[in-house]
Amino acid sequence: MIELPYPPKELNPNKRLHWADKNKHKKAYFNSCYLLALGKQEGMKFSIEFCPPCNRKRDRDNIIASFKAGQDALAKAWGVDDANFEIIYKPIGKPVKDGCVKINFI
Repeated sequence: MIELPYPPKELNPNKRLHWADKNKHKKAYFNSCYLLALGKQEGMKFSIEFCPPCNRKRDRDNIIASFKAGQDALAKAWGVDDANFEIIYKPIGKPVKDGCVKINFI
């Protein structure tokens, strides 16, 4: 299992942010996910569970879209095309401090 940071709110598709500001957050999130995923690939089929930082209701599609930079980081760290991933998105998990994204290989 790999535990990645929860996507920052600035990557939410509904957040109106200048593209340059959004890109800064995207690069920072990409880099942190990339470093955590290096050398930890166990296959192309895995599940993703999003554990938000608080108990507020969230739109699942937006969370998945916010994680795009994280998914790209996994692909780069593992040297594969993310089109080959077989991802199962689990229901939104229980809130944890600071939030996290859990990657479990199947």
